[in-house]
Amino acid sequence: MFELVATKPFDGQKPGTSGLRKKVTVFQQPHYAENFLQSIFDSLEGFAGKTLVIGGDGRYYNPQIVQIAIRMAAANGFGRVIVGQGGLLSTPAASHLIRKNGAFGGIILSASHNPGGPDGDFGIKYNAGNGGPAPEKITDAIFAKTKTISTYKTLDTQDIDIKKIGNVELANMIVEVVDPVSDYAALMQTLFDFDAIRDLFKSGFKMKFDGMGAITGPYARRIFEDILGAKSMVMNGVPLPDFGGHHPDPNLVHAKELCDLVLASNGPEFGAASDGDGDRNLIIGRNMYVTPSDSLAIIAANAQLAPAYVAGIAGVARSMPTSCAADLVAKKLGVPSFETPTGWKFFGNLLDAGMATVCGEESFGTGSNHVREKDGVWAVLMWLNILAKRRESVETIVKSHWREYGRNFYTRHDYEEVDLARANDLMGNLRKSLGGFAGKNGIKTADDFSYRDPVDNSFTECQGIRLVYENGSRIIYRLSGTGTAGATLRVYIEKYEADVIKHNVETQVALADLIGQANSIAAIQANTGRTAPTVIT
Repeated sequence: MFELVATKPFDGQKPGTSGLRKKVTVFQQPHYAENFLQSIFDSLEGFAGKTLVIGGDGRYYNPQIVQIAIRMAAANGFGRVIVGQGGLLSTPAASHLIRKNGAFGGIILSASHNPGGPDGDFGIKYNAGNGGPAPEKITDAIFAKTKTISTYKTLDTQDIDIKKIGNVELANMIVEVVDPVSDYAALMQTLFDFDAIRDLFKSGFKMKFDGMGAITGPYARRIFEDILGAKSMVMNGVPLPDFGGHHPDPNLVHAKELCDLVLASNGPEFGAASDGDGDRNLIIGRNMYVTPSDSLAIIAANAQLAPAYVAGIAGVARSMPTSCAADLVAKKLGVPSFETPTGWKFFGNLLDAGMATVCGEESFGTGSNHVREKDGVWAVLMWLNILAKRRESVETIVKSHWREYGRNFYTRHDYEEVDLARANDLMGNLRKSLGGFAGKNGIKTADDFSYRDPVDNSFTECQGIRLVYENGSRIIYRLSGTGTAGATLRVYIEKYEADVIKHNVETQVALADLIGQANSIAAIQANTGRTAPTVIT
């Protein structure tokens, strides 16, 4: 029999684009996590006796919340919980388990690329039965419940042993503890030409993968080393509660050790990294960093080299801030391209409807219709498949792509932990000025991006300020919803260049004029007090 515990609402439990993210110390408050979990269950219908997937990226406080979630799932009437051994599951692996087992949904415990440890971040996200992040109608309902909650359901039981694979009975619910890697690794072998990739490694091809002390270390060891035969290529491969002190965001700043190794003229031919929960990726080659926008476009142009995509792709979808490079590929392939708000949940309807096959975000997220999440290891395997089939270097493949399609010079400037009020004022001032931008300084149009979903007709607005120039260049401003302290202002700058002679200019140099305009138009220094970005990618 479940126990009904009295509680009171907490302010600010509004899920963002990837669930609820707060500092660990916030989640450690009595009833805080329980309130949010109960609000999820109270927003759902028809799950009695059904299956729920639970797992997380192993960050600090993950084991405690896994046990809480299991007890509450049983108390609320689920018939079965599938949990990764030790409470571990990468986000794409959790999405696959939901889909493979016909689960009602899943609870994913992660703050993705945010720092871990006792003073770091934690997060809880609900994924629906298609394996993807809950749509806005569900997250809105969850938030409404958090504001009125008065009780939650749980069981007064000891923690169960989730270190041992097998079944455990809890009240009227079965808890199935599974290997977190096996099902995902089996899926990957149906998508890519593993024999060709093995032959690539046998030829002497060298690779390094940085697990960043996060969840994908075990996935990389199993797939790249054990199955594909790449020896001793995983760095920082053990998931740790504080990610071993790493900031688990796979970019040029936080994966510097890997980048310095691979970008050197005598480094390995290929390098890759993934983030805290395994849904993001970094792709680099000897002398060549591949921007996420270019990576999406190159994957779309070469997807047919992989067995699962040999018949071609149905379409390409990108988030609005992602460069337009993938649109050029879609046009040549004769398939539709879609521009959506930031957040993987906006790709879900397109994937479910068969309107898109490959999707990507500039924030190091790429994936396909195999799951309903972005997938870091999938992106790395797709690049390995391309390299195995083309037998060209990363640099050659990227530059060949630019010659064929032109180069979209692209950068993102992040101003992290900006005072929230000042960041909101900056965005508010831009919105007030929208009507006056067009026709000045070469700007053709200016708007606050909105999106009408072509599948369910839902409407999303206020997704970022876009300044589009006559020559197709773009400056975009938006506030990120993934941080837990202050606000992160992201400024995206893009310029298209068809002239091959100009393709080898350094990115920040090529974009210098636009960067200056972006800073001036938004009065970034005056509005934030910052003289330079925190991170440039």
